[in-house]
Amino acid sequence: MFERFRRHLADSSLIPDGTRVLVGYSGGADSTALVHLLHRCGFDVVAGHLHHGQRPEADEEMSRCQEFADSLDVPFAGGRADVPRMSSDMGIGLEEAGRRARYGFFREAAYRLNCGLVATAHTSTDQVETVLLNVIRGSGLSGLAGIPEKRDNIVRPMLPFSREETRAYCAEHGFWTHDDPSNSDIQFSRARVRHRLISEMRHINSNVDNSILRLSEIAGEEDRFLNGMAAAALEQSESPLNGDLKFLTDHLEIRFDRTTIVHLPAVLARRGLRLACEALGASLDYDQTQIAYQGVLSAVPGSVSAEGGEVVIEWSSRQIDARRLEPARPFRYTLVVPGETISDELGWQFTAFEDDDGSSTSTRACLDASIPIENIRGTLYFRNLNPGDSMQPFGFSGRRKLVDVMSDAKLTQAARNRLPIVCDLVGPIWAPGVCLDERARRITGTGRVIRMRFGPIGP
Repeated sequence: MFERFRRHLADSSLIPDGTRVLVGYSGGADSTALVHLLHRCGFDVVAGHLHHGQRPEADEEMSRCQEFADSLDVPFAGGRADVPRMSSDMGIGLEEAGRRARYGFFREAAYRLNCGLVATAHTSTDQVETVLLNVIRGSGLSGLAGIPEKRDNIVRPMLPFSREETRAYCAEHGFWTHDDPSNSDIQFSRARVRHRLISEMRHINSNVDNSILRLSEIAGEEDRFLNGMAAAALEQSESPLNGDLKFLTDHLEIRFDRTTIVHLPAVLARRGLRLACEALGASLDYDQTQIAYQGVLSAVPGSVSAEGGEVVIEWSSRQIDARRLEPARPFRYTLVVPGETISDELGWQFTAFEDDDGSSTSTRACLDASIPIENIRGTLYFRNLNPGDSMQPFGFSGRRKLVDVMSDAKLTQAARNRLPIVCDLVGPIWAPGVCLDERARRITGTGRVIRMRFGPIGP
């Protein structure tokens, strides 16, 4: 098994050289084999074990897991969770609560211990069970594809190997392992599929495991192909938002031309709606997808909320909008001069410094501005938009409400909520990318200025 495992990692490039890996280590045969195999292959491994707070014997199991890690000179990261309480508080089953607790712990431990990847010990046997569970729940192609080999920073190097192989490997090396009692408790869906459904299916086809794995492979290939086609169609139909300020909300909202979408084959249009939602961190189930697609076809304005209610799909006769709902959060900070002012939460930065170059000119809707110090009253600061804000736009004779100027600039509400307005004691003097106040015009034509640049966080 070791040689096959080593070749699999070499051929797949699943774990780049030099990457530190946190292994989800429960003490079962699958994760025990994974810890040992990765260590044997020379990878920098950390064994991450979460105590679920469900069984009295879990304390001893945690101790035995640490002993095994110590015997390999592998760092051990232990954590504790109260999964029964999570299940009760969140109104979800023990299986789902345990899964959320584990992955939350893995993410935290990987970040804390500088691990670039998290490796879980899912096997081909888990893959078969997962595909069948997804069929029972009414899955589409993505569910038939089962467990992905890699998603984000999570990898699953054991998918080509069966549970029987990992147990044989541990027995061959004399390793201590244990089986979680829930694996045999048929009140849990996975255990019922494992011990009843698959055993019955094997009476019909003794090679059913390989048949299901083949189905998973084919479904995964076709799912990726259709996703690629749907993504390309979305890209062609996407409408730009917020002009030069698109970086303010490119992770919060997407707009598409409805006409382009309705002329797609239904399979791509529905998939495109799901992909748009997933790009914003949510998902549409089957019924939500059908409602959205039929609404888009009808052109009658409407909307549907994704699972969790944090993302909404809206449509009209002209366009389709997918947006993440985000409450407006008031902010107000002093502008650092000279230096950088960075908002990690909102994804933008100011750079500001004094200069005595009087030759430059600013345009009304700019991301770079020069303001004569002689025209500034007090200290510059920035805050979000207030309803009564107004300016005398550069080159205009009268004042205008900023909310109207932003509307003319076609800024979405999300962009307006996130755009910082530079002010002094008199009031707003610059709305980056939207409007520069007449006070930015020079009076004497000489003297020092404050130069400012606004843009996305980056070099």
